[in-house]
Amino acid sequence: MLVHEGAERNAIIDRRLGCSLAAVAGAVNAAGFLAVGYYSANMTGNVSALASGLHEGHMELVLSCCGLILAFVAGAVLSALLVNTGRRRHLPSIYARSILLEACLLGLLGGVDLLLSAQPRGPMLAYGLSFLMGLQNATVTRISGARVRTTHMTGMLTDVGLELADWLEALFRPVDPTRRAGTRERLGLHAAIALSFTLGGIAGAFLYGWWSGLFFLLMAGLLACLALPGALSREQIPNHEPAPTTSGPEA
Repeated sequence: MLVHEGAERNAIIDRRLGCSLAAVAGAVNAAGFLAVGYYSANMTGNVSALASGLHEGHMELVLSCCGLILAFVAGAVLSALLVNTGRRRHLPSIYARSILLEACLLGLLGGVDLLLSAQPRGPMLAYGLSFLMGLQNATVTRISGARVRTTHMTGMLTDVGLELADWLEALFRPVDPTRRAGTRERLGLHAAIALSFTLGGIAGAFLYGWWSGLFFLLMAGLLACLALPGALSREQIPNHEPAPTTSGPEA
């Protein structure tokens, strides 16, 4: 699921990838909030908090939000650079290696959470987790051709609403069977991703409360298990341009 891209992918592969990584993202996002008081994947909220901080003159909040936003963007930039370099060199499994890198860095942050005092620990966790969420979201967006997003749910829930409306309309009006099947397939994909993110967030909140930094080590191990089969694959990347991506709403 971290090797094939574009036309080589299908709904089953996208669902497996989206649900597994969305569950991890939801868990990390919830745990990060408990650890440092910021949602590492919520860039819309951070931009809004930045605006509020400017209005109220809370410059510390403004700088924190700027750091989170820049860290998220930097993660996305690194993902794009890694994928583009890997494709030019026809390296196998570049997407899996990007997720494996995320796993390694998340393990380091787990060590930071366990070993460092509060003063350096807070900023390192906040900016580090935002960086990793940007890295993951960009990797998944590129490999799926923007059909799957894993670190924010506004776009997914908007798609669920649109597809649910199309599905309901098809119950009362004649619709081409192929179109109906496509709507049902997309609805199932996006609803499953949103549910996985929610359940992951619930699990992450409870598990981080019990285990603190050990929870990040657990998530790092899970990501590594997801990425290793693709990272060890000998399959070569085809010589064509990456699938186009489209911008969508985020949270």
